[in-house]
Amino acid sequence: MQKKNATVHLLILDPSQNDAETLVSLLRNSGKATRAHRITSEEDLEETLKTGNWDLLLAREDVEQEFSADGALAMIRRLDKDIPFILLTSEFNRERAVAVMKSGGQDTVPFENTDQLVLVVNRELAALEERRRRRVLESHLREAEQRCQLLLESSKDAIAYINDGMHIYANQSYMEFLGYDDIDDLICIPVLDTLTPESQEKYKEFMKSFADNGEDGMTMNCVARRSDDQELSVTMSVSAATYDGETCTQIVIQPEHSDAELEEKIRQISSQDLLTGLFNRQYLMDALGQVIATAGKDNKTGALAYIALDNFMGLKGQVGIAGADLMLGDLATLLKEQAPDDMVLARLSDDAFCLLCQPCEEKVMAERCEAICKKVEDHLFDINGRTVQLTLSIGVAAITENAPKAPDLMGRAHTASSELRKKPGHEQGNGVLVYNPADYEAMDESNSVDAIQKALDDNRFKLLFQPIINLRGEGEEHYEAFVRMLNKDNEEVSPYDFLPPVGPSEMAIKIDRWVILQTIKQLSSHRSRGHDSRLFLNVTAETLEDKTFTPWLSVALKAARLPGDSLIFQIREGDANNYMKQAKEFARTVHELHCKVSICQFGCALNPFNTLKHIDVDYVKIDGSFTEELQKKDDAKEEVKEMIKSLQSAGKLTIVPLVENAGVLATLWQAGVNYIQGYYLQAPVPEMNYDFGDH
Repeated sequence: MQKKNATVHLLILDPSQNDAETLVSLLRNSGKATRAHRITSEEDLEETLKTGNWDLLLAREDVEQEFSADGALAMIRRLDKDIPFILLTSEFNRERAVAVMKSGGQDTVPFENTDQLVLVVNRELAALEERRRRRVLESHLREAEQRCQLLLESSKDAIAYINDGMHIYANQSYMEFLGYDDIDDLICIPVLDTLTPESQEKYKEFMKSFADNGEDGMTMNCVARRSDDQELSVTMSVSAATYDGETCTQIVIQPEHSDAELEEKIRQISSQDLLTGLFNRQYLMDALGQVIATAGKDNKTGALAYIALDNFMGLKGQVGIAGADLMLGDLATLLKEQAPDDMVLARLSDDAFCLLCQPCEEKVMAERCEAICKKVEDHLFDINGRTVQLTLSIGVAAITENAPKAPDLMGRAHTASSELRKKPGHEQGNGVLVYNPADYEAMDESNSVDAIQKALDDNRFKLLFQPIINLRGEGEEHYEAFVRMLNKDNEEVSPYDFLPPVGPSEMAIKIDRWVILQTIKQLSSHRSRGHDSRLFLNVTAETLEDKTFTPWLSVALKAARLPGDSLIFQIREGDANNYMKQAKEFARTVHELHCKVSICQFGCALNPFNTLKHIDVDYVKIDGSFTEELQKKDDAKEEVKEMIKSLQSAGKLTIVPLVENAGVLATLWQAGVNYIQGYYLQAPVPEMNYDFGDH
């Protein structure tokens, strides 16, 4: 799917500049960083398609415009560009929608249906990302196949590929082992002819068993016959493979080793948990990865159960470390008795076990786990003469063709196990809960504002500061403040990500004010120690509309005895365009308090410099996508230089963010950039402790 913070490069064919701006704002408000170009003519589109990389084309149906939507779609097809095409119409027409799709377009959406348009755009961008990823993977696959071919040819193991009993490839070691000089001679010979008559029947049964079970790595002992009729006792192992795109079987032959039994024992030990004798975590995760791959390939449903021992630390305190080991060993024995042979049972950690099965429905797994819970609850564990009762909290997750990677799938089962203890009647655990992705997605969305309010109430917010360096070496101290919230999993996230992407929210104002109040306090203390630092503070569109903000800020500054010019309020370009009148008034009123104003994510609007005509800003931070493109395309360097030159001619101080390495500094210096910001200098940290004296 489309990366969350990836910039969407958007083409718009619309006779109305205002409607085109509305489309850009719609996507930005839905959480997508958007860079757009409005098509003005057929020549403009052709030049744009040939010189840039674009992710999406939104075309407005308008019979009066000189260059039609059908013409744009035809040009995309003619130039063989993989760019999703969405037609925007005044009303839905089935025949028109079918015609567009037959011509190669992706969808038709009425212009007024903005919520539907956002969903369609998200779908097409996700599909585009998957196609691009597939092309990259296909390239990697070709390279991997070439490397494998080289490895096969140079391998000392005797390796061959067979199809329908005939050799289709053999490496040099295999040919030398059987006494052949030319691959062409061997390709004409069936595998049976390289075995003695006694081994041929054994080989047929072995291959039938492999075809039925499909278990890679199956081995058999047999006697091979070389071209000079010399007989050799060998071990043959087989695996499923592909060669030149065809499904086949790989065979590896090697002389019989006396230490084969030892090797098998070593393999078993490496996959075993020493305390319980069950499979260990590594074995389980490997097996889970294979089950997920099979589910995706053959559509075989499976299920994973995360079995957590309730109150393990309390029990460990009661029976001691040695007693806890005995308890876990007894529990493992009980679980073994309850787990069918077709399930993989493993110990994951100190107090967690896992059951894995395929094919298996999650309902069947849940029923099995209910029985296990009951059996464990009814069992009395005797630990050094002391009786202990155990209970389990088990989370079950289905494994389907749409399953995530192994760690994420394990996370689903673990989440269900943890959530069980929050359900009424299960505060002490002891039960089974099946993970339902839809339930968790709905819960996250419906409770997002409540989650932020609870985090505010519980003081689970923190501030981070990242330095902004004057590239001209004037020794000023600037930081940008970021806010992070600790979510229910104790992970740092931006609280703004929890807010609805469209529509007003009083919660955004609450977050802004919390950040401003806390930063004013910290900055006042920091400046009292002799620093002349200034802070960039981001404000949302909701704060721009809040008429009580400036009076509140005035009181806060006076209470902290902080000069207004120590704060620079930063507005997103998209918000400035959507709320032009409010942003203009906001800039005027904060300037009266001697505060400064910055506009960030600059350059993504269709006419970015038009914003600066209406809103009086002191700083302009260009969008981070320009920084990324600087290192990839030469024409991006010229674009940035021109933009910086125009901004400075207008008297604006310029900032370039996302500076991740030294390679881009020379270009930025030559372009005349005033300030830089990014991980190359310092990641956001809890303290304002950057040494500006080094620059």
